[in-house]
Amino acid sequence: MRPKVYLETTIPSYLSAWPSRDLVIAAHQQITHEWWENRDRFDLFTSQIVWQEVSSGDKEAMARRMEFVESIPVLELNSEASALAQELVRRRALPRQAAVDALHVAIAVMNGMDYLLTWNCTHIANAVIRGKIEHVCRSKGYEPPIICTPEELLEG
Repeated sequence: MRPKVYLETTIPSYLSAWPSRDLVIAAHQQITHEWWENRDRFDLFTSQIVWQEVSSGDKEAMARRMEFVESIPVLELNSEASALAQELVRRRALPRQAAVDALHVAIAVMNGMDYLLTWNCTHIANAVIRGKIEHVCRSKGYEPPIICTPEELLEG
């Protein structure tokens, strides 16, 4: 059985964006493409939240982002995931302004994902916040996924 990976919105965004002139972002884009080329080692999933986020904004950019998620199974936002997201914010694992990020985490948790893949290093793939997320999830009886960037999920 292949590991299950929840793709947060930054992944299709980095895959579809024009190459950045910012060296760090350009490197993240390249790493994301390298990971994408080897994605067949994983079962990929996304959510309604990701679809909402990638389908907004400029129509041309939206179309490019949608190409990357259109064939990936969509996980539903259910009441249990919503309650966990609220708990993540209530217990300050994530700030109130990151409520959507809490939904990404909760959907991945409630669907038994092995990994949550993201470039959101402010509110999700952040060493300090990650520990808080894991603590809240485990205190509620859930095992959190490994939250990481594509760079961390590359082999070799």
